[in-house]
Amino acid sequence: MIRHLLILLFACAAVQASAQNKMLFLGNSITKHGPKAAIDWSGNWGMAASAEAKDYVHLVTQALTEKAGKAPEILVKNIADFEGAYEGYEVAAKLQDAVEFHADLIILAIGENVPGLKTAEDKTKLQASVTTLLRTLKGDRQPTILVRSCFWSNAAKDEALKQACAEVGGIYVDIAALSKDEGNYARSERPFKHAGVANHPGDKGMAAIAAALMQALSK
Repeated sequence: MIRHLLILLFACAAVQASAQNKMLFLGNSITKHGPKAAIDWSGNWGMAASAEAKDYVHLVTQALTEKAGKAPEILVKNIADFEGAYEGYEVAAKLQDAVEFHADLIILAIGENVPGLKTAEDKTKLQASVTTLLRTLKGDRQPTILVRSCFWSNAAKDEALKQACAEVGGIYVDIAALSKDEGNYARSERPFKHAGVANHPGDKGMAAIAAALMQALSK
């Protein structure tokens, strides 16, 4: 199954990869998480891929590199702090390096750590904050923007992300179906001491996320 997903991933690299010279990946632990002994995680890449090359960030990068014939410059940032305190988040100050990176392609993969949205007002606040985040990153340029739905599907959060994506003319990538397949979880591939790590996408799940992003990009 992973092989089939990788075939799809590279087939989707028929996109105009040469235009993606600078790529910005913003996410949470699924995007990048440094070593943490307390949870028995020793990697410094997307949790819980078995190797850096197998997380979705590096699969997407590899696919575009294969197509363009050269590797794009990438910036990968964990912005879990935004998820936890998105209202009033000072994007320009806290993400100065990301703003000044001037990416051609921005991939936003957040939502999992956002506290539950209990009211319509909560949803509106999240949408507004994500819109501000994307507009600040976009500036007066016209980068390609992909906004991915939550891996652990959540209707309220996903709708807020989708609406924010529409506000900036981005491409929304719905991966809600992935969480319904037990094979996409790392726990299905190998044992983990920490249940939280095991609940992350494994190599198959990462490949599926990458394939969904590349398929959206190719359109």
